[in-house]
Amino acid sequence: MPGTLRLILGDQLNAAISSLRGADPARDTVLMAEVREEATYVPHHQKKIAFIFSAMRHFAAELRDAGWNVRYVKLEDKGNTGSFEAEIDRAARDVRPDQIIVTEPGEWRVREKFLACRKRLPLEIRADDRFLCSIAEFQKWAEDRKQLRMEFFYREMRRRHGVLLEKNGMPAGGAWNYDAENRKGPPKGLKFLPRRGHEPDAITQEVLELVGRRFGKNFGDLLPFDLAVTRAQALRDLDLFIRKLLPDFGKYQDDMLAGEAFLAHARLSAQLNAGLLLPLEICRRAEKAWRDDKAPLAAVEGFVRQILGWREYVRGIYWTRMPGFVEENYLEAQRPLPQFYWDAQTDMNCVAEAVTQTRRHAYSHHIQRLMVTGNFALLAGLLPSAVCEWYLLVYADAYEWVELPNVLGMALFGDGGRMASKPYAASGRYINRMSNFCGRCRFNPNETVGETACPFNSLYWDFMDRNRAKLQGNARLFNVYASWNRMTGDKREAILKQAASFLRTLDVPGSARPPTTPALKSLT
Repeated sequence: MPGTLRLILGDQLNAAISSLRGADPARDTVLMAEVREEATYVPHHQKKIAFIFSAMRHFAAELRDAGWNVRYVKLEDKGNTGSFEAEIDRAARDVRPDQIIVTEPGEWRVREKFLACRKRLPLEIRADDRFLCSIAEFQKWAEDRKQLRMEFFYREMRRRHGVLLEKNGMPAGGAWNYDAENRKGPPKGLKFLPRRGHEPDAITQEVLELVGRRFGKNFGDLLPFDLAVTRAQALRDLDLFIRKLLPDFGKYQDDMLAGEAFLAHARLSAQLNAGLLLPLEICRRAEKAWRDDKAPLAAVEGFVRQILGWREYVRGIYWTRMPGFVEENYLEAQRPLPQFYWDAQTDMNCVAEAVTQTRRHAYSHHIQRLMVTGNFALLAGLLPSAVCEWYLLVYADAYEWVELPNVLGMALFGDGGRMASKPYAASGRYINRMSNFCGRCRFNPNETVGETACPFNSLYWDFMDRNRAKLQGNARLFNVYASWNRMTGDKREAILKQAASFLRTLDVPGSARPPTTPALKSLT
């Protein structure tokens, strides 16, 4: 008898995924495919492609070991059509299922493909209940709200899932948010536990050879490769984080250090977004560490807020604002992306460090993404679509649902304040306070005008001045504009001249382009 064809995407690598629920492994077929279209719609970081393909192949092997019939299509397999739609059609012709089931994809463009398939095939699209707030629930929460502040959503999620609550339903410790305790600057000589990498096995080695051969011109370093690509490996990394790093996570989470790409961060976002870990299990592990007196409440709350609060929130924002979200550009920024976002060749040491870490690891922690590369893009008025594409392709954890709200909404204020109550604009003094980057930079974070002045300083005031018509009514910027107004005309003119001079160095012919994926030979 015909069974059900169950499609698993590359970010749905968990046996608890809704598309596998109620299945009969003896009759049903699991379809997984490495398709050219997904590998090339942006020229992804080499490590990102290797991580996803390796994790997919390992998950397929685990399903087979558990008795599933898995139809796995590798990128270079003869007959690979290169797209989800065509692979579904091809599998449907071969398997002749009575039903096709897929869990809803994370990205709008992929959902549109499945909706088109549903017009000609018996395709059921199930909700992705790995997330702790459904799209419908978020949209109900967001209804009629002018501003969608994460803090209020986060409190509701804590109550709904019973995380970090006292028996009376009040927040643990009496406060919902301990962020004020998590903003310590780095002490001199601060070092963190080296991470144990995972040695590539035969499956991963085969993938690394494939990526080097077919995507070797893409951005980023492919080797060394030590990412967790199985659930077992990801759980080991989670255990290490909870036992050894979580106690220090909170107080140092906003710090930035040269040569310390990970600090006390979990480095599990790629595995979480791919499905190897589940959000609630991570939150429960962190909460238990606090209840067992193994980690301070401020650290645990700050970590839980990123997963139970922020991650769920940005996913809800994405699906609530799409498809028009990608076109938003409230501040009308137009400048092309500078070349140093690709090659790290800039005298701004903070930017060079962030880009270099990104090239090496397909990773950079959240403060570097927001307050260095994102902050510079905001201040310099870089074109949001170009900035968003950069963030989407350079990070192993990046999918459009998580990247777009974080970059367009938070980093670039491109939505006009629906997410953030004010632009996350900062001068070089902030970077100096939260990092050791400035001590090794030729620019001085305490100077605004002159040959050694930090570009972030003059760009900060230039940003405020050129966007005055749209921002001066923001109550949180009242003191900023009051300070600008108190400056003498000569001082303001000198600052704007300094900024204009720097920005001209970015406006060179032939603006930077992302590295292109080498032409793939026909897969048929």
